Amino acid sequence: MSTREPLDIHMPEGIHFVGMTAAGGPAAEPSWRGPDFPAESDVATCIACGLCLPHCPTYRLTQEESASPRGRIAAMRAVAEGRAIPDPPFMRFMDLCLACRACEPVCPSGVRFGRMLENARAQVEPLRKGIGGRLRALGLGFALPRRRALDAAAALTPLAKPLLSRRIKRLLPHARMRDALTSLPRISEPRGEVRGTVALLSGCVQDRWFREVNRASIRVLTQSGWRVVVPNSQVCCGALSAHYGRLDSAREMARKNLAAFETADFVVANAAGCSAHMKEYGWLLEGEPTALAVAGKVRDLMEFLADEAIEPPPANPRMRLVAYHDACHALHAQGIRDQPRKILSLIPGLEVVEIPRGEACCGAAGLYNVLEPAMAEQLGRAKAEAIASTGAKVVASANPGCTMQIAACLAGRGIEALHPVEILDRAYRA
Repeated sequence: MSTREPLDIHMPEGIHFVGMTAAGGPAAEPSWRGPDFPAESDVATCIACGLCLPHCPTYRLTQEESASPRGRIAAMRAVAEGRAIPDPPFMRFMDLCLACRACEPVCPSGVRFGRMLENARAQVEPLRKGIGGRLRALGLGFALPRRRALDAAAALTPLAKPLLSRRIKRLLPHARMRDALTSLPRISEPRGEVRGTVALLSGCVQDRWFREVNRASIRVLTQSGWRVVVPNSQVCCGALSAHYGRLDSAREMARKNLAAFETADFVVANAAGCSAHMKEYGWLLEGEPTALAVAGKVRDLMEFLADEAIEPPPANPRMRLVAYHDACHALHAQGIRDQPRKILSLIPGLEVVEIPRGEACCGAAGLYNVLEPAMAEQLGRAKAEAIASTGAKVVASANPGCTMQIAACLAGRGIEALHPVEILDRAYRA
C-alpha cells in the first residue's frame, strides 16, 4: 500500500499489519477519491479491541491482521488521515473480505463494517483494468439494472457452457434452468379472507435459476391469506452492485424498486442477501423519504412467515432430518436465526438439526466463490463436511448464492439443497 509518509496504523503492541509500514507521522488531508468513502464517524467507531478476529473467516484461515476487520479498518483510517492512498494493495485487502458481516454482531462499539466496506470498494473500483474490469462493469453496472439483459444472460448461459471455467460450471444450477420456462403470476389471491398485500421481490439470480423458490413462496403466502403481487417494473435489488463498489448502479436499482413497491403493505424477499440490502435503502439513498418508508416495509420471507404465525401444514413431505444453514446476511446482518427453525418445526415429524460451526460462512458471499476461488473452496469444503456430519439428506438454505455453493461442494454425497419455503410448500401439498 503506497504511503505519503510513514504509516501509523494504531494497532495493539506486537500486531503487524502485513504489507504496510508501522511508524509515526502527522495526519494530512484525507486521500479518498470520489464521493463514496467510509464515513469518518464509522471509521472512528472501531476501538481496535480485536473481539471480531475469531469471528472473521478470512482471519481464521490466514491469521493475518490485514485479513481481519480491524486490519481493514486500520487501512481505511490511514487513507482517511492522508497517510496512505487507495491503491492496488488497499484494493487487495478489501477484495479478500467476504462481506459476511460476522464482525458486526460481536462488536462492542457497533461498527457498521458492511457499509464501510462497500464505500471502500467504491474507492478502488476505478482502478480495475483489463478484461476483468470491463466484465465487472458490464455485469454490475449494465446488466443487473436491466431485466432484459439479465434474461438474455440467463438464456445464453447453456450456450456459453463450453467457454466457462470448470469451477464456474460446477457452481451453476443447470438442472433448475427449466424452472425459468414458466412465468410467475403477477397477482395471486388467497382462497379465504385477505390479510393484506405482499409484494414479492422476484430477484435476479433467484428468478432466473431458482424460480421454483419464487413459485413456492407465492403458494405459501397465499395459503396464509396474503394477496401476492409481483410488480413487473421491479429490478434486481442492487445488493451485488453495492457489495462490489458500484454504488451508483445500486442507487439506480433502488430507486426503480421504490416506485415498484411503494404501495404494498409489505415487501418480502426470499433471498437473505436481498432482504438485508433492501432494509438499508434508507442509508443507500440518504435523505430520500420514500427510501426509508419502503425499507421499513421490507421483510425476509422466513422472518415474515414466523411473525405472521402461519397455519401448520397437515403432512410431512417424506423428510425426517433437515440441516439448517444460516446465510450470513440473515444471521449476521438481520439477526434472523430462530424464525426459519420455528417455521420448519411446524412440519409433522420433521427434525431440524444444527450444523457444527453453523455460523461460519460457506464461501459463496455474492461473487466471492468466483473472484476468490481458493479461499471460497476452503470454506465450502468445511461447510460441506459439517453438513454431511449431521446425517441429514436435506440442507435448507435461504439464499441462492449459498445454495449454489453448498450444492457444488456436496456433489456426489446424496444431499439435496432446498430453500426452506420449498420444504414448507411440499408439506402443504403432500
